[in-house]
Amino acid sequence: MSAPIIAIDAMGGDFGPHSIVPACIACLAEFPSLHLVLVGQISLLNELIARHSGVDRARLHLEQASEVIAMDDRPAQALRSKPDSSMRVALELVRDGRAQACVSSGNTGALMALSRYLLKTLPGIDRPAMMTAIPTERGHCQLLDLGANVDCSAEHLYQFAVMGSVAAEALGVARPRIALLNVGTEDVKGNQQVKLAASLLQPVSELNYIGFIEGDGLYRGEADVVVCDGFVGNILLKSSEGLASMISARMEALFKQNLGSRLIGSLALAVLKRLQGELAPARHNGASFLGLQAIVVKSHGAARPEGFQSAIRRAVMEVREDLPQRLHGRLEHLLL
Repeated sequence: MSAPIIAIDAMGGDFGPHSIVPACIACLAEFPSLHLVLVGQISLLNELIARHSGVDRARLHLEQASEVIAMDDRPAQALRSKPDSSMRVALELVRDGRAQACVSSGNTGALMALSRYLLKTLPGIDRPAMMTAIPTERGHCQLLDLGANVDCSAEHLYQFAVMGSVAAEALGVARPRIALLNVGTEDVKGNQQVKLAASLLQPVSELNYIGFIEGDGLYRGEADVVVCDGFVGNILLKSSEGLASMISARMEALFKQNLGSRLIGSLALAVLKRLQGELAPARHNGASFLGLQAIVVKSHGAARPEGFQSAIRRAVMEVREDLPQRLHGRLEHLLL
């Protein structure tokens, strides 16, 4: 396929271009065929790019945008009152065919609202869902929804399961195991929406639905795709990030308590660093907006360069797999 072209909202997130520019330059070195379009205040972007040597400017393009959507702006405000925001201009590049994907660490609600307005959803999809990878004992599972849809019907959960399954296949998982996150694994457990979603999934032989899963089963790697509403998914994601950081901090503190523990810590340092790397939120940063007619990846707002780089990697993979087209091809006969 042709070289991927990805539009970057360079002004979004807590650190804006100071974090995003280094991540973009690192990705250009990592992917020799990648082209990036950084959208934002060109004078500032040029100043930050100039601090790095050896940048391939033939593959790094700049697009002016005079406005920035703040992290606390309401989605309606972003839609109506900031027509020249870096987020909107980046999405318009995708809409107009000048880029194949958009990556932003900006306001999640605004990004979802603008994405739905500018890019539209795939036929049969009521609501896009946010999906990301969660580390497990066996590798990773894909979790959705992460917060885009706080209140969901059974039909929405069914759609999320279909989209998650197709996306997992694109990531190389053969016949992904799909589970609904629940308060128990028995058929009688759960609220009405989860029970109804299970009844919709069970008869579909093309989907490898394995039933309900609890939170501990998710981390044991008992499923490849775990489906829930956005309220539960967002709490689970943030709790996972906080737990990983707390364990890392506690282990480091324990190893520094006294001479004996420092000696033990020095022996275990390599293993500890590897564990920190595997669990670090930055390594798994990047949530896909599934169900749109084009690719949008949301980076964590507090992502440092390494984290934003992971989000760009996810966008590159989805462009290479032509994920929206794969979804469209499977949705026609799998949706209710």
